[in-house]
Amino acid sequence: MPEKNKPYTVKITETAWDMLISHARFLADVSVPAANKLIDIFVEMTDSFAAMPERNPWLEHDAIAFRKYRKLLFGKHYMALYLIQENTVYVTAVMDCRQDYVWLL
Repeated sequence: MPEKNKPYTVKITETAWDMLISHARFLADVSVPAANKLIDIFVEMTDSFAAMPERNPWLEHDAIAFRKYRKLLFGKHYMALYLIQENTVYVTAVMDCRQDYVWLL
């Protein structure tokens, strides 16, 4: 269990970065400023995990272990999945909620 008031280390996996960049590239075809804003919001939101990553709800799905991943909704349509181990937060995936993401699970 993490020590009280001790900041968490936030690590974003290469897969999560690749997924975010893929979404941003798609969005950039419509609006480059919107794509940049998506990345900025993602970085700002995931940086906030250092203080209190438990604030977001669990991802509940029959295909995953109970209370393993938490989800962060950001932007208008995006979700980041992450898990907490000791004092480290691992962001593992970034999805567009308008798409079927069950394949990921």
